[in-house]
Amino acid sequence: MRCLLFDPFSGAAGDMILASLIDLGADLEKIRGAVGSVCGDRVEIKVSDVKRQGIAAKHLVVEVEDHENRSYPEIVSLLKDGGLDKDLLNLALSIFDRIAEAEARVHGVDPEDLIFHEVGQLDAIADVVGSVAAILDLDVKVVSTKISVGGGFVQHHDHGMLPVPAPATLEILRSSTLIWAGGPIDEELLTPTGAAILSEFVEKTFKQFPPVKLHRIGYGAGSKDLDIANVLRALLCDLEERRLAPDAVEVLETTVDDVTGEVLGALIDSLMKSGALDASIIPVVMKKGRPGHIIQVIIHPEDAERIAVEIMRTTGTLGVRVMPVRHRLILKRRIEQVKICIEGVEFEARVKVATDLLGEVINISPEFEDCRKIAVEVKTSIREVLRLVESEGMHRFG
Repeated sequence: MRCLLFDPFSGAAGDMILASLIDLGADLEKIRGAVGSVCGDRVEIKVSDVKRQGIAAKHLVVEVEDHENRSYPEIVSLLKDGGLDKDLLNLALSIFDRIAEAEARVHGVDPEDLIFHEVGQLDAIADVVGSVAAILDLDVKVVSTKISVGGGFVQHHDHGMLPVPAPATLEILRSSTLIWAGGPIDEELLTPTGAAILSEFVEKTFKQFPPVKLHRIGYGAGSKDLDIANVLRALLCDLEERRLAPDAVEVLETTVDDVTGEVLGALIDSLMKSGALDASIIPVVMKKGRPGHIIQVIIHPEDAERIAVEIMRTTGTLGVRVMPVRHRLILKRRIEQVKICIEGVEFEARVKVATDLLGEVINISPEFEDCRKIAVEVKTSIREVLRLVESEGMHRFG
């Protein structure tokens, strides 16, 4: 799948996003046309070649005739009166909605009463409209790696020293699906405008680079020279479509030789109720020919200590091994209801539908307890009920 992958290792601002897209190959004349329809001849977009820590990048400057602050309703009117394409207009309005909702929540005011400062000036409006036009021109799905937001404090012209990420930026991140982290330096690396644009377009965030086939790379430079390369990296690539989802797990294991079968059976039930993903008991021959059992439990890493304590408390074992496992590959699962008819009577039973990440149904399995109750009620074999429920599940969802 062709996609646009942002790599915000040094954060993102509106001008950096737009500059990286221009460097990637977005049509500059289309961008200027969209910005001009909103801002008229009051703005001029200039693009230059610069270097940040030795990396060649595009630097974008929007020259404006005025630096007037605008209210949120004024920005909405400006956009609506600009004659923009419907898709472009709706996306630009949505981005400013995100900013307005965040600012309103932070300052405790109604969005209609907001006066934007930097975000309300023509250069910021040009950054938003231009970025939307550029992404629409590339016509690809947008994803991102983890965003570095910086740290420390930033000077605000009205509110003094504010923590990084700035309150409005943090509010935008809260209402998004973006993954972010502080650092790597004490600077404001992610601005509210940058956060809002990424929140609008990014469909998925990866903690690290996913498997891709790379085609083009674009770099958009920030205004400052920092201790790290102050650039936003944008990649045009083919994203490998996985069929199975990785799931981080660990395996707990211990060996016992003095625990009865009844206790081991009760332990499995208890572990599954406590959040274990799976549990099994394996018979083994131990030293001096003694019979014993290996207890193996698959868990999420965060549950390791709690479930290890439960194993120790129930079995008396003095130690539990944590087996190193990178992850397991799993299908997506959901529960659905099906109806079957036996001897003129209708029954409902649950089925577990397992699909890959592309949506293909791989397996359908009936819920055993539902089928067992039906079999007892109609006095028929459990195998027959399981067959009927599975068949109906495959007919409906397969």
